[in-house]
Formats: sequence, C-alpha cells, structure tokens
Amino acid sequence: MTIGVCYFPEHWPRERWERDVEQMAEAGVEYVRMAEFSWGRVEPARGEFDFEWLDAAVELVGGYGMQAVLCTPTATPPKWLVDERPEILQVDRDGTTRNWGSRRFTCFNSDAYREETERIVRRFTERYADDLRVVGWQTDNEFGCHDTVRCYCDDCAAAFRDWLREKYGSVADLNAAWGTTFWSQQYDSFAAVEPPRPTPAEQHPSRLLDYYRFASDSVAEYNRLHADLVREANDDWFVTHNFMGDFDGLDAHALADDLDFLAWDSYPTGFVQDRRQGDPTADELRAGDPDEVGMNHDLYRGPETPFWVMEQQPGDVNWPPHAPQPADGAMRLWAHHAVAHGADAVLYFRWRRCRQGQEQYHAGLRKADGSPDRGYREAARAADELFDLDPVDAPVAVLHDYENLWATEIQPHSPDWNYWAHLRAYYGAVRRHGVQADVVHPDADLSDYALIVAPALHLVDESRAAALGEYVAAGGRVLFGARTGAKAPSNKLHDAPAPGPLADLVGATVDQHESLPEPVETRVEYDGVSYDYRTWAEWLAPGDARVVATHESGVADGRPAVVERDVGDGAATYCGVWPEPELADALVSDALDAAGVGRTGRLPESVRVAERDGFTWVTNFGDDPVDVAVPDGTEFVVGGPTVDGFDVAVVDAAPSDLDCS
Repeated sequence: MTIGVCYFPEHWPRERWERDVEQMAEAGVEYVRMAEFSWGRVEPARGEFDFEWLDAAVELVGGYGMQAVLCTPTATPPKWLVDERPEILQVDRDGTTRNWGSRRFTCFNSDAYREETERIVRRFTERYADDLRVVGWQTDNEFGCHDTVRCYCDDCAAAFRDWLREKYGSVADLNAAWGTTFWSQQYDSFAAVEPPRPTPAEQHPSRLLDYYRFASDSVAEYNRLHADLVREANDDWFVTHNFMGDFDGLDAHALADDLDFLAWDSYPTGFVQDRRQGDPTADELRAGDPDEVGMNHDLYRGPETPFWVMEQQPGDVNWPPHAPQPADGAMRLWAHHAVAHGADAVLYFRWRRCRQGQEQYHAGLRKADGSPDRGYREAARAADELFDLDPVDAPVAVLHDYENLWATEIQPHSPDWNYWAHLRAYYGAVRRHGVQADVVHPDADLSDYALIVAPALHLVDESRAAALGEYVAAGGRVLFGARTGAKAPSNKLHDAPAPGPLADLVGATVDQHESLPEPVETRVEYDGVSYDYRTWAEWLAPGDARVVATHESGVADGRPAVVERDVGDGAATYCGVWPEPELADALVSDALDAAGVGRTGRLPESVRVAERDGFTWVTNFGDDPVDVAVPDGTEFVVGGPTVDGFDVAVVDAAPSDLDCS
C-alpha cells in the first residue's frame, strides 16, 4: 500500500519540476499520475507532436524512484480539432450543442471522435511502450462527469436504433417488451425510434431505461477502445479508470470487464454537500460521511481485487456549494480509511494548487508557490504508516445494480426517493456493527457470503429469483428491502403482485404501497419495540411467512410490514418500509447474528471499524475522542487506545473483540 499524487508539469516552469519531484519522493510518493488533460500541449496543431516535455517529466519521476501512471488525454480535445470536426460535439436533450471551452463535451458514439481517439491514444501508448518507468494507464478522465453520459445527437440516434435492433430483433418484439400501446406509442420500424428528447409529459419508462442502458454501453465500448490500444502497445501495463462517488449515469460493472482494477475519485467534504440527502453536520463538513465514502470504496473494490483512490481530496476543493477546510488529520484519516476498505494506492489530487484555469480554488498538497500546504505532511505521515496487505475478506454482500437505480430514478413515486440513500440505510447498518461488506452486482457469485442484503432489487426476472432461492436453500440468509421485485427488466410491472418471481421465496406479496412526506408519522413495531421509517411503505399479504413487524400508523395500522420465511437451511426476510437508522440497525444486527457473522455493538455515530488481513482500523470521523478497549496482549500498530477526533488507530485484533465508546 502506498500513496501517490496527480501532477501537471505542463502548468509549471521547467526549472521547478525537479524540485517538485524531489519533494514527492521525500514525502513517500510512489505513483505520479500525469497527462490526463494534455492533448493540446502534446499536439498543438494536427500532426505536430511535442512529447519532449512529457518525456522529461517521466524521466524525472523514474529518476527519483517513482513510477508514472499516464492517462489517455481524450477528455479535453483541443480547439483546432473541434473547429475541424464539429460533429464530435455532444447535444443536450433540448438540442443545444455542448461547446468547446471546458471538458467532456464530445460524443461517445461519434465515429469522427472515435477515429481521433484511436489516433491520439495510439501515439501516446506507442511512445511509451518500452518505458519501464510507466507502470500503467488511466483511460480518459471521469467518464460522464458533468452529466455527459447521455447525448442526444444524430449519431446517438442512429446508434440507439442499431442497439435496439440487436437487442429485440424485430420492432414487434420491441413494442411488446416496452408496452407501447399506452398513449399510442407504437413504432412501425426501428427508424421511427428517436432518443428521448423533451416531451410535455413524462417519457415512457421502458424507452427511458433502454436509452440509459444504451448510453452506458456506449461509454463501455468507448472505454474498451482505449483499453485495447493500451494493451496492444504493452500488455504488462495495468489499465484502470477513475470513476466518481454516488455516480448514477454509468454502469461501472459494465466497464470493469475491460479494466484490471477500478479506481475512483474521493472528495468527502464535497460529496456530503452535493450528492447526499440532508444537511451535513459540522463534523461531516470537516471530514465527510464515513458510510458515503465507505460504500463507494466497497463498490469499486472487487470481491477479489483491490482498488485505487485515483484522486483523494488534499484540502479545500472548488466545486461544492461551500469549501470548508478539512479538519486537522482528515487527509491522513482518509488514506487509512481507504486502505481499511481495500485500497492498494491513494493518490492525492493535486500536487500543487493551480494558478490558472477553472480549478484555482482547488487545494493541492503544496501551495501555488510550492510551499507545503496542510495536506502535505499528513500525506507523508500516511505514507510512512501504511503497509502492504492482503485483500479484504467480506462476509456480507450488499447488492447494487445500476439498472435498478435507473428504474427507480425514472419512476421514483416520491420526490424524497433516492436510490443511494435507500441503499445506504442498510449498508450503514452493516458498517455501524463493524462488518466488512462487498457492494456487488446481483448476478455475481454470491455463494461464499453468509448474508446478502438486497435493499433495492427492483427489477427481477425468473433466473435471478431462482439463483437467490438456491442460495437461501443452501443455508444463506437474504434481507430484502422495499420495492423489491416490483418490475421485470423491461421496466414493466409483473403480472403477479410484487415481489414478483421472489414471492415464493419470501412467502408473501405486497398488497398496497404508498409514499409519504416527512411530516407524516410513520412507525412499525418490531420485536416489541416501536421504530420510525420514512418515505415508502408497503403492507404485506403473508402466505407461509412469519410476520415479524407490523405497521403502527396510518391506514396500514396493524398490517404486516416485515415478514420472514425459513427455506431449507436458510431464511429470507422482506422489509416493506424504508427504515430509519434504528430500525435498520435492529433488522441488520438480527440478520448478522442469525448468519453467524461476528460484529461489534452499535458504534458511535462518527466511528467506524474495518478489518483487513488480520488488522482492524478504528477511524474517527468526528471531533470527540473515542476510547478503544482491546483484549490483553493486543498491539496497536498505529495510534493507541484513545483515538482523538479525526484520528485513526490500527490494532491486531478482530472488530468483534473491540469495544469503542
């Protein structure tokens, strides 16, 4: 495990470079990412290439014992290329062209842009094919950032029709799958199908879901172009991509097949402001939400592979609504937290605060004048403390699928419905009990997990239901959340009541559902205790399932809210409400105990523990200190029994052996 930095030598005078690189080495940096936005610097005019500056930077990095990670520079094509080939530009839903002048303005389905991509990526990769100082590549940069996965240009319209033709074969089958008799939306040919441009009322949900799938597949295909070119030049290089947190436009699972491992960009104090429900607390403004960050770590970590944090927040950042300074210790805390969740490298973005352009108000490990900023010494300390580890071994799987996200986003049925927040209601309960979880696709191999938590399995077909049934019959336990199995993959309701093909497994169906605004009292009774829930409620019609919770409010009063059914050597639980944290804790802790998963008691709100390779990290995302009681003879590898605010301790004991208070 090590740290790295993102460096832009083209932003600085050549005479400064060696001092920068020397200071990186002094801080314990091993990886230096470069060149991601460098197309205009490398090719200032068509066919006129200048790699000399990048050659020199790579040589410096290698000369100080570090390794270079290079990037394909396609997120920012130069102006001359847009002037020559304007057809590469994206088009918004309303027909507005996304113009040159920032980044991420090109269409993934443009044949012209794919030609230019192949040309420039080949020049880059062939240039460094035999350079041992280059260890791997990042494809492009943050696919889909700025809401750019979905384009609505003529190239995308044609590609969408081809995608539909391949999927359905005939327009009659498309009409049947979508259910186009509603509002007379039938098609007489694939040529009649357009991208979902603005309409007076809402779009057909099946058409939208297929367009979201198509757009994501287009990005995956474009990424594959990059990955193939990199491996063609040198198949010893690793290939990765830097994804984003709580990002809903792109199916990361679909890109994973073409990458050696996944990476993502972690900005905790930004995420808690712009992509999470609710106002952040004072502590969260200084260090973020450990479960928001942690769930993204676990999503991008494969069950048997590590991940990288390709961009780690180094201080204040420019893009959220507000730019609070992180707490003292937060930049070190984040590195430890990432490693505890399975990261093998954490690269801080950026090395130096930039003096020009859109990101001048984004901190670096060094200030614009080259002097150390607050994050520099924290990153150096993290580099000194971290060590190599085996991958995470998680006993729990939390199921996540982008198609389920898109389907509930298309028809949320409540302005308060948020897929990520609902998923995190259950994920957070697992983490509050000190248990590692893999966030995995529902069709992954689930046989080795003691417990599966499936909060939002909205789209279910017979094959997926059968696989889950086999898992439970063999002794597994599943905890399903509300809205499970309501629809088929076509985004149409099943003929049978929800949870559709899963009804036999859970032993119940959904009789009624409702969504409610926050002021309405919503409560259920579970195991003799009254608990709050929020936003979504179902009352259930049990068959051979046991009723374990009943509604205590509204028209659902007295009706079943949570049921459980034993199947073979396992059991399935169905929760028909969106649980508030106390109810989620009760449901999840009971499920963990029934599955034989060791756990802690409920941890303090800002404290999380995570085990990796026999060591347990105690991370404190709050200002108040926490005391950690450990068994006699336990060694603290980092820190000690009192973990101060925004600090960390590492012990050689299991989480279930610790008492944090």
